[in-house]
Amino acid sequence: MDFSIPEETQEIISGLKQFIEKVVIPLEEENEELLNNPRKYYTEEGHHSPEVEALRKKVRMESAKAGFYTMFGAKELGGEEFGPVTAVLVQEFLGKHYPHNKLIHPIVIPSPFTNGLTPVLNGLNEHLKSKYIDRIRTGEKTLCFGLSEPDAGSDVWNIKTRAVKEGSEWVINGTKQWISNAAYADYCLLFAVTDPELKEQRKGGITCFFVETKAEGFSVDSAIPVMGDLGGEATIISLDNLRVSEENIVGELHMGFSRAMNGINTGRLGMSGRSIGSAQWALEKAVEYSQIRETFGKKIAEHQTIQNMLAECAIDIYAARNMALNCAWKIENNKKMPRKEISITKAFCTEMMGRVYDRAIQIHGGVGVTNELGLEKGYRLARTLRIPDGTSEIHRRTIARSLLKGDLSF
Repeated sequence: MDFSIPEETQEIISGLKQFIEKVVIPLEEENEELLNNPRKYYTEEGHHSPEVEALRKKVRMESAKAGFYTMFGAKELGGEEFGPVTAVLVQEFLGKHYPHNKLIHPIVIPSPFTNGLTPVLNGLNEHLKSKYIDRIRTGEKTLCFGLSEPDAGSDVWNIKTRAVKEGSEWVINGTKQWISNAAYADYCLLFAVTDPELKEQRKGGITCFFVETKAEGFSVDSAIPVMGDLGGEATIISLDNLRVSEENIVGELHMGFSRAMNGINTGRLGMSGRSIGSAQWALEKAVEYSQIRETFGKKIAEHQTIQNMLAECAIDIYAARNMALNCAWKIENNKKMPRKEISITKAFCTEMMGRVYDRAIQIHGGVGVTNELGLEKGYRLARTLRIPDGTSEIHRRTIARSLLKGDLSF
């Protein structure tokens, strides 16, 4: 393996930095009160305020014009199709230099499987591609990923939303939960059971439908506030006799589960890259503070306990970074998806971020838990990232199953 950053990737990161500094940061500074005051950022219902959504849309569309919003999308959809190694390095850069910026994550570069030119859209028929893709590519329109349900998070096979064929249409009924961006999305990639027997055998029976969120029968019930916030991205969706045309099936009938999983695997690697970058930011803050703060007549950096904590952070970050890059390299250079390694990477990197932030807060003492430095924001984010795209426990289950089937290679 060659661990040097490819020249093309260096140019992307350099251009991305210029874009953020010239376009995004000025917008954040102009709207500092709106973006940093939770009572203005969220409505009473817990959704983004219209002003916040307008800013997010502006950044999305500017990013699309600059070529960043679509750079990981498939070429057939109008993207640049840069690979996983570049994705990890770009997300690491964003996490390290802009860990808590409200107009950057995940707006400049969308979530790789739930928004923008997600690979799931490759399954659209040509008519729907010509009708919808242009507005998605420019950032004018956004998506949500309607998979999770109240009783189907980690166990996706337990989804109960049903789609029943009536003539040339499918009638969909059910409830979705934890659906990010649903309150603002124009379209939804909606998963429903189309063959209960196949689903019970876990051999298929789940189909993905492309749905307009303004369609009759599709409604967003409420936002779900998350740790430390007055609102949240996640929402609950109700589907009441939602009628969808046969042509709106994404990919093959009954085969939506594999399409969902392939998309989610892409997101897991990006999340790992962001965790690595954000952990580096926290470590830099801890090192800097340890060389300023004094106790018992000397800098706390001179205390062995503090040195050990800093070293543990470095060990964690180094292991996570090389793990993620190796996993990304395997995806780019092997025909078979390295599912075991993806699970290892996602679980380790998100848990590593939590450990690093925990130590960084401890090194800062009382000031570490204030809102001044951003460490508490990172700590809350790290705790959150251990759950979406597969909990740490589910990833351990995947890893163990692979081992028990004889996959002992690394």
